[in-house]
Amino acid sequence: MTSGPNRRSFLAGGAAIMAVPAVATVAGGALAAPASADTLPDYAPIPPSALGPAVNAQGYYVARVKRNLYWVTDGTYQSAFLTTRDGVVLFDAPPTIGHNLQRAVNQIAAADGVSNTVTHLVYSHHHADHAGASSLFGGNVVRVGHEETRRLLLRDNDPTRPAPEVTFQDRYTLDVGGERVQLAWHGSNHSPDSIYIHFPDHDTLMLVDIVNSGWVPIYNLNLGEDVPGYIAAPTTALSYPWKHLIGGHVGRLGNRDDVGLHQQYVADIAASARTALGTVDPTPYFQKYGDNVWAAVKGYLDAVADSAAAPVIAKYAGVLAAADVFTTSTTFWVLESIRLDLGFGSQVHP
Repeated sequence: MTSGPNRRSFLAGGAAIMAVPAVATVAGGALAAPASADTLPDYAPIPPSALGPAVNAQGYYVARVKRNLYWVTDGTYQSAFLTTRDGVVLFDAPPTIGHNLQRAVNQIAAADGVSNTVTHLVYSHHHADHAGASSLFGGNVVRVGHEETRRLLLRDNDPTRPAPEVTFQDRYTLDVGGERVQLAWHGSNHSPDSIYIHFPDHDTLMLVDIVNSGWVPIYNLNLGEDVPGYIAAPTTALSYPWKHLIGGHVGRLGNRDDVGLHQQYVADIAASARTALGTVDPTPYFQKYGDNVWAAVKGYLDAVADSAAAPVIAKYAGVLAAADVFTTSTTFWVLESIRLDLGFGSQVHP
């Protein structure tokens, strides 16, 4: 396992993937060759605008967003905290940042002469990659989240993610030590319980796993569970007044322009997917594979996704980081939503 501040372990919306020594695996009855740096694919360079500040020797970076609101990143995941006269309110507890969350709080508390005791922890949603270090803060912390977050965490029964005691259905204002934070649920998007965390006195919105500022979403729209809800979420986000965006991922803060660029990227994918669904002919795949209908379906849908993704990759290469890495998988997820959620291209047998 790799170590040190440059270690990367992440998967948006799911369990963390850690770097481990390569081993041969069985695939289709044959042993797959172990990966090596020489045989792995090359990708386009990362635009400098996508990169954030360097992490310190312990593997984290912490900085002020505005006044007493701070953000923390390990370069891949993000958290935030608010210092108050009654203690610290933490927003998400990614396990990849882990104990560095308290170190970041300690660093700021020492510099500002305020308490370093975390009294409240707000969950943006239930996924382990954003909440799996919650248990580090013990049983006396007041945990806050959507009512669906509580239900899902009780279902999952993960001791690293204690269920929130304070829950809400649509809106909730958290008042701690003279500070206020507005929490709201506007319907499912990335997950059924994802919430909007608005800091009205700090010009900041925290919306996790929707916009990766400067980067494209990873697999399948950040593994979005509700594609129409995910696509609509940025519009809802922009209806709030804010200047700074804490998106939960990558190494820099976002802004309203990042959200607009993300919206255009997804809109281009949707438009290209509709074109490809109307132009790619499925006939050759069904002729080729005959009774193996799943092979035919795979060949056809892969061809649609590849055709739709190609112009989007060309447009956003050098604009959004990893456009060449994840656009095809996201395009597949969008076109499947267009087919299944919106009914585009469905044909009734005569």
